[in-house]
Amino acid sequence: MFEHLLPPEPDKIFRLTGQFAADPRADKVDLLVGLYRNAHGLTPVLGAVKEAERRILETQTTKSYLGFEGDRGFIAGMRSLLLADAVPEARVAGIATVGGTSALRQIFELVRTLMPDAQVWISDPSWPIHAGMAEHLGLAHRSYRYLDRDSNGLDRDGMMEDLRAARAGDIIVLHGCCHNPSGADLTLSDWEDVARVCLATGAIPLVDMAYQGFGTGLDEDAAGTRLLAQRVPTLFVAASCSKNFGLYRDRAGVALAVTSQGAARDAAQGHLIAMNRNNYSFPPDHGARTVDLILHDAELRQMWEAELTSMRETITRNRRALAESLRAETGSDRFGALAAHQGMFSLIGATPAQVDALREDHAVYVVGDGRMNVAGLTEQTVPIVARAMAQVLG
Repeated sequence: MFEHLLPPEPDKIFRLTGQFAADPRADKVDLLVGLYRNAHGLTPVLGAVKEAERRILETQTTKSYLGFEGDRGFIAGMRSLLLADAVPEARVAGIATVGGTSALRQIFELVRTLMPDAQVWISDPSWPIHAGMAEHLGLAHRSYRYLDRDSNGLDRDGMMEDLRAARAGDIIVLHGCCHNPSGADLTLSDWEDVARVCLATGAIPLVDMAYQGFGTGLDEDAAGTRLLAQRVPTLFVAASCSKNFGLYRDRAGVALAVTSQGAARDAAQGHLIAMNRNNYSFPPDHGARTVDLILHDAELRQMWEAELTSMRETITRNRRALAESLRAETGSDRFGALAAHQGMFSLIGATPAQVDALREDHAVYVVGDGRMNVAGLTEQTVPIVARAMAQVLG
């Protein structure tokens, strides 16, 4: 049955990761995949995670199934982390998922089931999975202006003008913080404008929260999501624990639907559970149980928040160091926006040919659209990357 099939196009990032692994140069720099790296270039297991796992190992007495919705303590902890007291608990439906990507998938599938004619509005640029997943599920999608390529900042006027064309029931995908790939975030005033657009058009926001705590702080990074929850009648949230808990391979995520309490909330909960049941039955529990324990134990919570703060400060420090090094190398402030951006990623304004030159001539690996994983920088690699960028990008 496979004889007439062409192999799918390999993932571009992981193809480049293979090239990086085979590159014999000692000074090569990997800024491809969204991984945080410490001063030694390693992606560590957080101390709070290790301690939580130790306690689970010592006390867990069974590996039997949980419900299709997943660990309820984990869902409750994530609901509080994301929404705090923005809305009553009785308005929120939620399920555990296989990472943040699966949370998006479950929500998109629910949208397709309930509103098959809905259009999915996606920022330009955005994480490629947003458009790819919509296409895979047969959902129409459109882009809205987001990044001003000249300033590397937010194109506010263009964004709001485009979103005013959304129809009732359309889905507007928003990055909760630390926009991937640009690093340019919405201000609280921008979130207010988005809420007004959604109320005027009847469009439904979907917040993809993959990096809470990597921008300004846990509460600050969730402020826009909480504002939307308070302002609009319906909101979807897809959240990941891969980055802020360092649980990349354990695939812990959550999908939330905020709606009116009572029958609407119960229906949303039932449909979300059905999405889990039909796709993979029971979501994995180890990562979710680890997060549950951390969020509900005062000692572990304090340890985790301190480690998260350290990671965020390291990323911010490396951002500023790269911007300063580029200023010194180029004699201009062309790359000054790097210091103002937030989170793991920024676009460096490189053409595909310049990306190739960075890789082939300088062993600096970034994605083909010029996306750089700033969280992959270390104190030792910042000057290497700055020199390479100055020589190639001018």
